[in-house]
Amino acid sequence: MVKEFMEKVIQKNPGEVEFHQAVREVVESLEPFLVKNPQYTKAKILERIVEPERVIMFRVPWTNDKGEIQINRGFRIQMNSAIGPYKGGLRFHPTVYLGILKFLAFEQVFKNSLTGLPMGGGKGGSDFDPKGKSDNEVMRFCQSFMTELCRHIGADTDVPAGDIGVGGREIGYMYGQYKRLRNEFTGVLTGKGLAWGGSLIRPEATGYGATFLAIEMLKTRNISPAGKICAVSGSGNVAQYTIEKLTQLGAKAVTLSDSNGFIHDPAGIDAKKLEFVMELKNVRRGRIKEYADKFNCDYYEGKRPWGIKCDMAFPSATQNEIDKQDAETLVKNGCMCVSEGANMPSTPEAVEVFLKGKILYGPGKAANAGGVATSGLEMSQNSLRLSWTREEVEKRLQDIMINIHDTCVKYGKESDGFVNYVNGANIGGFVKVADAMLAQGLV
Repeated sequence: MVKEFMEKVIQKNPGEVEFHQAVREVVESLEPFLVKNPQYTKAKILERIVEPERVIMFRVPWTNDKGEIQINRGFRIQMNSAIGPYKGGLRFHPTVYLGILKFLAFEQVFKNSLTGLPMGGGKGGSDFDPKGKSDNEVMRFCQSFMTELCRHIGADTDVPAGDIGVGGREIGYMYGQYKRLRNEFTGVLTGKGLAWGGSLIRPEATGYGATFLAIEMLKTRNISPAGKICAVSGSGNVAQYTIEKLTQLGAKAVTLSDSNGFIHDPAGIDAKKLEFVMELKNVRRGRIKEYADKFNCDYYEGKRPWGIKCDMAFPSATQNEIDKQDAETLVKNGCMCVSEGANMPSTPEAVEVFLKGKILYGPGKAANAGGVATSGLEMSQNSLRLSWTREEVEKRLQDIMINIHDTCVKYGKESDGFVNYVNGANIGGFVKVADAMLAQGLV
């Protein structure tokens, strides 16, 4: 079944390798489940779920500070709305193209389903690169981008958020343009500023969520995070707040990375050092090498941190950053738990190594669902016209991650007691969406 199905997917979506990879992983997990539940096969739910409900592609003209006209390409993939409005981030990065966004939107469908909140799946973005651009250039791009996007989104239709290259600055510029064009103040974007409809804990949510899931996985083996050595990749929001929560729980994070290389600080990245990282990355937008220079630790140019001996790994940078060799090194060095803060950061071969080694492996669609879960909580607060306290939002987030873990165990526990969190997340996410699609007929 998998071979025939994938041949059709590849034929209809040529060259979109990330999308092929994401679909294959889900279909392989679902195959035994679908044999036992033929109603989904009869209704061709899989064939329907891999086709976006709508793909929007548009040009984005803007002018740089020299007055020169620039042209970028904008996208919004509205993948599935069976259980709620489309929900998923906007990514601004030179590598953005249709295949990456379809992979992200497809993953988002299952991830949003796992949160238990009424959110469908979508994703969007542009091949625009905000790095090296002035605030005014970013503003002009965002305004042009939203001028077209605004006619396709809405609080009850499609609610985008941020992703790589889209932080509070970009969300602010886009929200201002939406408000200007539509003459309405509504919860059409999440990740907003606290003064104008944003939620507490939203910047922290993905990193906190990945940590909460790791804690739940460790509990299945009666292991505490205290004193554990953790390798973390990336140095943006996800990595920063993963380290913050790990430190609060008594673990010790020793690595951070960016596209140029990684740092290894055996003494641990404590609260004071993390403060420096946040200022470096969020304000000055500098390179992680500056951390090594300031705190006198090792910097490895052009490399990733997976050769560092650790108890737990949190890949929080980008897709396919852990290959088979990296995975084998992690397992050989005694890594017992991998919780993915990024989307699909492990190649299929790496995932095989983790599962074969019977380590605790939380795939992205489960482990990094905390970000979109808190976006969903922001949507709820916007609809109710109120704000919850920091403690209330964090408690709700933790409860959602515990429920995600329970769903993974329910659908992924094997006869020998080992929990295959990949199968658990894929099947658990699929069932809710598939049942909604069955109930709603041919839509």
